[in-house]
Amino acid sequence: MTDPSAKVALWTPSVRSETRPDGSILVWQEEPLGAYPRCITARFMEWAERVPERVWMAERGPDDAWRATTYGEGARTIRAIGSALLAQGLTAERPLLILSGNSVAHALMALGAQHVGVPSAALAPAYSLASGDYGKLKDIAAQLTPGIIFADDAAKFAPAIQAVFGADIPVASVEGVLGDRETLSFTQLAATEPSDRMEAAHAAVGPDTVAKFLFTSGTTGSPKAVIQTQGMLCSNQEMVASCYAFMRETPPVVVDWAPWNHTASGNKVFNMVVYNGGTYYIDDGRPTPDGIGRTIANLREISPTWYFNVPLGFQMLLDAMETDAELRKTFFARVSMLMYAGAGMSQPVWDRITRVAEEMVPGGVLLCTGFGSTETGPFALMCTERQEHAGNLGIPAHGVLFKLVPQGDKLEGRVKSPSVTPGYWRSPKLTAEAFDEEGFYRFGDAFRFAVPGDAAAGFVFDGRLAENFKLASGTWVAVGPLRATLTNDLKGLASDAVIAGEGRYELGALVVPDWAKLRSIAGDPKLEGESLLHHPKVRRAAAEMLAAHAARATGSASRVTRIMFMEVPLSFDKGEVTDKGSINQRAVLRHRADLVESLWLDDPRVIALASEGKA
Repeated sequence: MTDPSAKVALWTPSVRSETRPDGSILVWQEEPLGAYPRCITARFMEWAERVPERVWMAERGPDDAWRATTYGEGARTIRAIGSALLAQGLTAERPLLILSGNSVAHALMALGAQHVGVPSAALAPAYSLASGDYGKLKDIAAQLTPGIIFADDAAKFAPAIQAVFGADIPVASVEGVLGDRETLSFTQLAATEPSDRMEAAHAAVGPDTVAKFLFTSGTTGSPKAVIQTQGMLCSNQEMVASCYAFMRETPPVVVDWAPWNHTASGNKVFNMVVYNGGTYYIDDGRPTPDGIGRTIANLREISPTWYFNVPLGFQMLLDAMETDAELRKTFFARVSMLMYAGAGMSQPVWDRITRVAEEMVPGGVLLCTGFGSTETGPFALMCTERQEHAGNLGIPAHGVLFKLVPQGDKLEGRVKSPSVTPGYWRSPKLTAEAFDEEGFYRFGDAFRFAVPGDAAAGFVFDGRLAENFKLASGTWVAVGPLRATLTNDLKGLASDAVIAGEGRYELGALVVPDWAKLRSIAGDPKLEGESLLHHPKVRRAAAEMLAAHAARATGSASRVTRIMFMEVPLSFDKGEVTDKGSINQRAVLRHRADLVESLWLDDPRVIALASEGKA
């Protein structure tokens, strides 16, 4: 079989490693990181000079037609907005706060601010629209002290704005006004005459200038404002371009739904397009039952050259591709790479993607993942070698020094690079705790060699250290790998799982059901909720797969003996799931303590093996 990675221009890494006397291991690429610009908008302006008519970004309009903005138009508007924001007195101490989701106006406001050294902070819209007490929004407002609030539709966000922010803070909007405060028209901001002050401010922007703030999901406390400097963003994009070498010759075309308040798309995908002079189609869908139809409609029209999604999104696309020949044809017309992140991908989904790609493209399409965090830009590790199984996170990017530190029987991952954050805004204590004595950022995650002792073969996620727990026997449970194993062993019945059993002798799991798969097993496309979860065929299939999982396990710490499908969806507002789609294990266990307890009771919802005799 042809290796799809052989058809795509990628890096040719030379990996070095060193084991220190204390047992820690350093891993890096021998070739140094290349040069990068002082700020992202400097690269944008280069493309505006070279290809002013090329489409930079497009979104659906009210008539559902694509509305495109070129690099030339974008450059003029960025300079205008930068001038307007300076005139309003914005600074790093009074940044731009963005409440609404992805849009061209959102992008231009953020870049206009960056252009003149004013940070912006994009928040998950749910903080304003789905939170009754606006607790997280209040925490963020206190941390940032914003100078202007941007929302596409002022009226839509009015309740949150009026409840949280002082009346002296203006609102900028595309439509609508607020009666209790000054409302700035986006159209008027975009028509501001570029000023000499703007040009001087832009000239002063450098690698240490704060470009933006990104908030971690804050599932166990208040969201933290992670500082993102221009040097972070630009060095990270040079790492990406060095890895995805094909983009230097063929500017990327992306169709992307993922939120810009998260690092995966807000940093990597958004800036990857700008850095390489590509085109960004804003996908107004989401990987949800209600939103996937929009994504499918967009991908029927636009063929991406590089495509990113969370595993659940790929799963939903595959469900549609099985019966939609037009979608398959358009999607695979020119795609060079598929990437997943945000959660572990189950082997059944991996196998389905690989099979469909091989049917549509001779030799298939490279499917890969990597690893990083909000604090690392995010690009830190990347796998570009063809794999037979999901999970290989790859090797450090150019310029990244990866350190593995023994923690019991685990290796904790830490990194140092020019794309690592200097810390958390106005929080020296949190900043100090995030780094070790050598200045390495601590992921808080464990890793293991994909091939023992061979750093060039990549690394595999080995669990989040804070999620792991002990059984009553004193045996540690590596939660991350076990979640992935159980999900694989359920063969498509589940998209993810939450492991429970701390202090017990057996392990249980709350399981996120794949409703389409369960309906297929039940043989009834109309079944839903409790009726579907209790269908005899569904329970029999789940019990058989659970028994097979237990039979393959090597001990009590790797064997789940009882599961319960969760009928109620995971809640973003309660911190059970982040906006990128990944599960927070501890938050689910905390908020669904009654379900966890029921796993060990005589509850008809539980599917269990014979007990080992201890509670």
